[in-house]
Amino acid sequence: MIKKFIDKLLGKPASGAGKNPLGQRVEIPAEVHGIDPELLDERAVKVVRTLTDAGFEAYIVGGAVRDLLLGVRPKDFDVATNATPEQVKGLFRRAFIIGRRFRIVHVVYGRGREHEVIEVSTFRALLTEADADSVAGNEKTSKRELEGKAHAVDASGRVLRDNVWGPQIEDAARRDFTVNAMYYDPQRQLVVDYHGGLADAKAKLLRMIGDPETRYREDPVRIIRAVRFAAKLGFELEKKTLAPVKGSVPLLANVPASRLFDEMIKLLQTGHALASLAQLKKLGLVGQGGKGAFAVLDALLTDTGDLPAGVRGQFVRQALEDTDRRVQDGRGVSPSFMLACMLWHEVQERWLKNREAGEPTVPALAQAIDTVFDARVGDISGRGKLAADMREIWMMQPRFDRRTGNGPFSLVEQPRYRAGFDFLLLRAEVGEVEMSLVDWWE
Repeated sequence: MIKKFIDKLLGKPASGAGKNPLGQRVEIPAEVHGIDPELLDERAVKVVRTLTDAGFEAYIVGGAVRDLLLGVRPKDFDVATNATPEQVKGLFRRAFIIGRRFRIVHVVYGRGREHEVIEVSTFRALLTEADADSVAGNEKTSKRELEGKAHAVDASGRVLRDNVWGPQIEDAARRDFTVNAMYYDPQRQLVVDYHGGLADAKAKLLRMIGDPETRYREDPVRIIRAVRFAAKLGFELEKKTLAPVKGSVPLLANVPASRLFDEMIKLLQTGHALASLAQLKKLGLVGQGGKGAFAVLDALLTDTGDLPAGVRGQFVRQALEDTDRRVQDGRGVSPSFMLACMLWHEVQERWLKNREAGEPTVPALAQAIDTVFDARVGDISGRGKLAADMREIWMMQPRFDRRTGNGPFSLVEQPRYRAGFDFLLLRAEVGEVEMSLVDWWE
């Protein structure tokens, strides 16, 4: 590895370089790219200006540039620079270095609900699997081996550490899709494009940079990102990008459950949840006889990857449609509410079995919730607020049946009462409970 790294510094071609070409720098002026400066985030521009004033290169990068080119105000703004994380941190009053696999800096503005995070990454070098240190296990089982390593992969070629800095041209080549590999200089209003990303954005095409099979092996989550972008943007996967997807799906088994869970949440909160499910089915990520990529979706969908018939499917469809509408209207969405809807009928089935076995109503429900968390969510259920909110929504449901004494008064004072009531309303709208119950509480 050391010899290859020295060769790289001396400019000698790396083995396999032809499979992942560096591309060619093209600078696109404002009159061609047409980005509206009014869509920019002033804090992201401030981060860029602070870095360039300190003598560094800095650009808005990735999905934000893609969205700006499409005339959409980005939800998040990321910045890429040739400054190291330590150098970035030293330039801002509230900046925090995070991550092990991929070290970045969070520059924070504001406090509380109004706070904003600008994510700043350092340009990465383009290193092949052969350049990396290889470890036998994964993130959890090989922690000691990974200590001090800047670039490491597991036995399947999945990247576990990616912290070797390099020039912008290499940083662009190691990104996933051409439309996500563009850089925007807000001060000169210039787009830098190495891989034809602007043309692909206009053609609504998702094209992988480099050899797709290798790129999926490096990070199998790119498969899910392809689904998300295709559904969210209405893009088609380019033929060579699509071809290895189904064969690469088993690689997702090596990805930590927490990361897969987070990617599933992102997928269902794009504003195109139902389209995302259709893409997952098309690519073989769900509908595999209960052995798909996501345990939560296995609980929700049929063996063919479809929403079930009847009330159960109607309930989830309506919940996802409501989520899509909220996203498209620019309103906030709660992942806990969405997940509570998706797993509700499995909770119900187990709740009924526990009651039939002689358990009282409330303990039977609590046991059912624990069982579903263990089966479908795993140790993620212990990650604080998300699981607590889901549990509270479910535990409220039998309390809505009790309308005497002080019970109703104590229930409406619960912090999550509104979410519990909205859940009850959704159940009534699909005929699971009487609408008269909703009317009473309203």
